Amino acid sequence: MLNRVRSAVAHLVSSGGAPPPRPKSPDLPRANSSPTADPPEAPRSPPAKAGRGKAAPEKTAETRASFSRPTFLQLSPGGLRRADDHAGRAVQSPPDTGRRLPWSTGYAEVINAGKSRHNEDQACCEVVYVEGRKNVSGATREPYGGQGLYFYYWGLFDGHAGGGAAEMASRLLHRHIREQLQGLVEILQDPSPPPLCLPSTPGTPGFSDPTHVVGPHSCSSSQKEVTHESLVVGAIENAFQFMDEQMAQEWHGHQVEGGCCALVVVYLLGKVYVANAGDSRAIIVRNNEIIPMSREFTPETERQRLQLLGFLKPELLGGEFTHLEFPRRVQPKELGQKILYRDQNMTGWAYKKIELEDLRFPLVCGEGKKARVMATIGVTRGLGDHNLKVYSSTLPIKPFLSCFPEVQVYDLTQYEHCPDDVLVLGTDGLWDVTSDDEVAATVDRVLSAYEPNDPSRYTALAQALVLGARGTPRDRGWRLPNNKLGSGDDISVFVIPLGGPGSYS
Repeated sequence: MLNRVRSAVAHLVSSGGAPPPRPKSPDLPRANSSPTADPPEAPRSPPAKAGRGKAAPEKTAETRASFSRPTFLQLSPGGLRRADDHAGRAVQSPPDTGRRLPWSTGYAEVINAGKSRHNEDQACCEVVYVEGRKNVSGATREPYGGQGLYFYYWGLFDGHAGGGAAEMASRLLHRHIREQLQGLVEILQDPSPPPLCLPSTPGTPGFSDPTHVVGPHSCSSSQKEVTHESLVVGAIENAFQFMDEQMAQEWHGHQVEGGCCALVVVYLLGKVYVANAGDSRAIIVRNNEIIPMSREFTPETERQRLQLLGFLKPELLGGEFTHLEFPRRVQPKELGQKILYRDQNMTGWAYKKIELEDLRFPLVCGEGKKARVMATIGVTRGLGDHNLKVYSSTLPIKPFLSCFPEVQVYDLTQYEHCPDDVLVLGTDGLWDVTSDDEVAATVDRVLSAYEPNDPSRYTALAQALVLGARGTPRDRGWRLPNNKLGSGDDISVFVIPLGGPGSYS
């Protein structure tokens, strides 16, 4: 066991995802389908061709995903090769050809400095139409006239152990969100409180007709207050779980390996919903004020949840790990001595007498960016990772990883926003070397150099943030102006202006 753990620490993987089992979604989007309610979607940037004189290897789904980049970048085969160059690390942004991302959103990305073979980040930006379900009689509702809803969608997916999970999530997660919202279309447009019960449409499990609802008193004499906002939050949470389930179902047949962190923004009916599962981050910079819109999920921030699961289900530890945490690895010579520890109930520290079981490797070890679950993975929430095992072991790590995001809500209608107010989304490649304050300073510096009505200012800001985190090549590495190491990770950034939906095409 000790040799396996030593090997694991030397071959650390990063990032995470996970779910408890649940019934299947009644209408899962398929990996190879394109629902008609989505706007027409251009094909992804094509894969780079095999080198001259070599036979192109048979592509698995993961290999294809590794070579693809977001559709909206519109990369040619030559552009894709430049985007895949670890030496040059050219920053990629959508072409300035007149048609911009929704809300004039800015985007920029750059590949890692050799950490993985390809850029394992993925991104998606869509306008999605949600059509209400059929009513009980089976008659199809009209798609317009107040019956349907549009939502704006942005997603960043930071892959690890391969790009397959991130690529799959970038194509399908917004469709899962649409599926979850379909039964809520009329409820969300009705100002009255949501009904407690919805009858199922005969012959179609899970289909409901909001016009034929059961009053709250027929189900219960009293009920908690439920808001429309909480219904949207629940729809996003369920969509993440269904996405994770689909990855598990299709992992064997499509060889979609690895996992990904997921940071998603949904704008619907005047509110911005920020859902985060992993260690990416979102902040709002408004009038030079920083408003955090997410928090990172790491072995340190979720220590107590992980320890509680290990305490309640010790079989998940395989007799190789202990759920207790110690300031350092306990040594055999310390048996019988009292050493500092903490368990799932503690935020402070206490002393305990060391027993034989305490010599096992701790479930959570390390600190900061080196913190790991089972000496393997550095994030505790995300999508995928269904095949992830402890290094040189068959012990699965997935039971300790959660696919559920934390969702924070920001009401755009409550504030008067100016063109310099933005929501910044970034994968950890940005935040590893850039603080919130430094991002806010860059926002002020870059946007002040452009006219307020110049739509290219947000792309310029995204590029400046990526360049600032990447640094410049110097001393056989990438260095920041202060000579510290720049980010060697993939870096992806969205800059979403918050001037209000009426200000954008």
